[in-house]
Amino acid sequence: HTLINYRTTTKGKNMSQTHESIMTAIQTYSEENSKFVEKGVKASATRARKALAELSKLIKSRRKEIQETKNAQKAA
Repeated sequence: HTLINYRTTTKGKNMSQTHESIMTAIQTYSEENSKFVEKGVKASATRARKALAELSKLIKSRRKEIQETKNAQKAA
């Protein structure tokens, strides 16, 4: 097996950057959701929903990166 570097770039974005963006969006969602649920801050509900929408995009991108890496490993 030839090991593909985890930091292989896809569409100009580093795979680990996508992972870090996902983790940041999860943290943002968690913080904003807590503010909304625990303190009733309505603006936090909007920010939590925005973070979830961003997560959706990032997750699709990361799934594609993983599949491309898997296929490249299979071809090697």
